[in-house]
Amino acid sequence: MNRYLLLYALVLTGLVLLLWPRQRAEIRRLTQNQSALASQVGHYRTRLDEEAASAQVLRLRAAEFEELRAADAERIRQMGIRIRRLEAASKSVTATRLELHAPLRETVRVALRDTLVVRDTVRLFRWRDAWVTVEGMLRDDSVACRVESVDTLRQVVHRIPRRFLFIRWGTKALRQEIVSSNPHTRIVYTEQVRIER
Repeated sequence: MNRYLLLYALVLTGLVLLLWPRQRAEIRRLTQNQSALASQVGHYRTRLDEEAASAQVLRLRAAEFEELRAADAERIRQMGIRIRRLEAASKSVTATRLELHAPLRETVRVALRDTLVVRDTVRLFRWRDAWVTVEGMLRDDSVACRVESVDTLRQVVHRIPRRFLFIRWGTKALRQEIVSSNPHTRIVYTEQVRIER
């Protein structure tokens, strides 16, 4: 009887020692996910005076991604990509806000309506920089405007190591840094989901 208890205790201890590192890694992943969900997007300016945002990365398994981000998973499937082959999915939302002053110039436009020549005075404006183009036309009763905005988002995911005094080890968290090249753009929201195996 004592032999069976001893064998049972040894097998149980072996299983605990075998499964403990996996369980510890899972606990660490879930703790980082809670931290990522509770944190907000940090906004800052780079040395080149570009708008940038920083957000902590959410680490999900493929099944968790399909359950918690069902709309994103469906959109990825529609692109012809299987969720189990997915490495990471990110989403960023930007808003471009621009206040401008452009000079008006008057132009006479001649049009033919019902065999009558009609002269119409139209006021035009145009403003442009390297990122935004605004063109418009003012009439007596209406306004027509066209706005084009070009932006490049650069996304980088990096790890933040744990620290003890001057020693750096392991991974404390994953962070996503996003930089916008358009100075008129503000990054409103960003999210990075890393799919774990």
